[in-house]
Amino acid sequence: MITLKDLAAAVGVSASAVSLVLNDRDEGRVNADTARRIRAVAAEMGYIPNVLARGLRTRRTHTIGLLSDGVASIPFAGRMLEGVQTSAWDAGYLAMLIDTANRPELVAQSTKSLLQRDIEAMILAAEYHRVVPLPPIPPTIPVVILNGIPDDPAAADSVVPDEAGGASAAVRHLLEAGHTRIGFCTVSGDRFIASKLRFEGYRAALREHAVEYDAELVLELADPSTANAVEPLREFLSSARRPSALFCFSDQIAFAAYQVCADLGLSIPGDLSVIGFDDQEFIAEALRPGLTTVQLPHREMGAWAAKRAVDRIHGSAIGPPQSAQIRCPLIIRGSVTPHTS
Repeated sequence: MITLKDLAAAVGVSASAVSLVLNDRDEGRVNADTARRIRAVAAEMGYIPNVLARGLRTRRTHTIGLLSDGVASIPFAGRMLEGVQTSAWDAGYLAMLIDTANRPELVAQSTKSLLQRDIEAMILAAEYHRVVPLPPIPPTIPVVILNGIPDDPAAADSVVPDEAGGASAAVRHLLEAGHTRIGFCTVSGDRFIASKLRFEGYRAALREHAVEYDAELVLELADPSTANAVEPLREFLSSARRPSALFCFSDQIAFAAYQVCADLGLSIPGDLSVIGFDDQEFIAEALRPGLTTVQLPHREMGAWAAKRAVDRIHGSAIGPPQSAQIRCPLIIRGSVTPHTS
């Protein structure tokens, strides 16, 4: 590895002069021509600063720890990592990632490993919107929860999607297309915070348009997968009083609706307008017609988390932890058409 002494010998100056120039502290202390020559030789020789050694001197490593629970293995959720890494890099920071692959027993050791690298802040990224237990982290290290809320709201900033707002936008789109019998295919139980919030958004849009809520139009499933949605949807959509439009908790459920409609001889959107949630590109864009869906703002949330971490490091963000909501935009494709009586 090229060292400061190697550069000093190549240029014919002292190592301290090289250090001043490469740390941008040369103005008024090193001759301008000499400084240009040092920078040129450093570039030619491929000099790379020793970040660890610099960190020992300055107590700054410009590194943010990023601990995720399986996000890296989910294509559409991976946009969160892209948002973190890009925003951190633009601010002069490196995001050091460890993904635990949904193995809770790895969280404590992974946290310790990141702390041992002298990270300046920690981002905990959740695969889906949920409560995130905080591992042991010194109070001097800023913590941001990405796609979740901390189990101790006073201990960390957080950023989540505006689930209710996204659901309202989806149902509003159907109402404005003339649909009043709008089914909602959701997930039962308390596992998903999003279930409750998206249901709230569904009800809010109906109220805004003075459409009476009908519990018979709500179908609850055990989970958001395609396979487990097919049979319940087959029964739901075989009814003589089936809805004219269907808002689905996930794109995977919407995919099941497409399969069931094909089996029943129903056309989308002619017989049934469908909207999903997530904007999974390998589903939403691949279906024919393309699926109108609510996009989870994963990249934007990741960027917010990184910026918040950097602001906490620099002291430009002060005060108690903040919980931010990022808008979920409606992506319009071809699965919705105006309702005709």
